[in-house]
Amino acid sequence: MLDTAPSQIGFLLAALVAAFAFLKGDEPERIGAGAFLLGVFAALLLHDRTALTGVQWGVLAVDLVFLGVCAALAWKSRRSWPVWACGFQSLVVMSHLLALVDLRPALAAFYVVINLAGYAVLAAIAIGTWQAWRDRRAEGLA
Repeated sequence: MLDTAPSQIGFLLAALVAAFAFLKGDEPERIGAGAFLLGVFAALLLHDRTALTGVQWGVLAVDLVFLGVCAALAWKSRRSWPVWACGFQSLVVMSHLLALVDLRPALAAFYVVINLAGYAVLAAIAIGTWQAWRDRRAEGLA
């Protein structure tokens, strides 16, 4: 899956956001970034490149688990970014459900929604990390 330049750029962006979250974020940001990276690796392993139609059950399971992680972070933390990440990740899960109920969206549209929602989740994690880092610096703890 990392055989094209856009996929490599997207993975590099995910790695940079995760590194920023691990270095400057608090526990919720680290959990979110770690779960996102684990989801990326799991989706790479479970994605069936030969199936052009139908549901990718393994990838759907990975996306559901990450949605659960985002929902748990939104429930337990006082941050706002997990709510945004949860909303964007629910778009990804809903895209899988469209294929499940056999509405047959165009494959390009399916991947565009999933990729853009993934970038939006990364943006939510990055903004949340920046806010946590800024708040710690304002308190003089960083």
